Amino acid sequence: MTDTKLIASLFDRLNQNQLALGAAVEELSNWVEQRGSADIASNVRGTLETLEENLVFIRQGIAELTVAGGQGKA
Repeated sequence: MTDTKLIASLFDRLNQNQLALGAAVEELSNWVEQRGSADIASNVRGTLETLEENLVFIRQGIAELTVAGGQGKA
């Protein structure tokens, strides 16, 4: 495995972890909201927006690394 492929694979796994943590936190914010703390749930959802905003950039970077790693073959 080339270094570029390894890095792309690593970033892909980190991205998967980020998505899983975001989903778990979203579930917790729903639970908090159902128990009457809508303001806290709203704050949590606001911070989750950062994960969403970075998602496109992360996916683009992974795609570019994957392509670059594939170019190392010949």
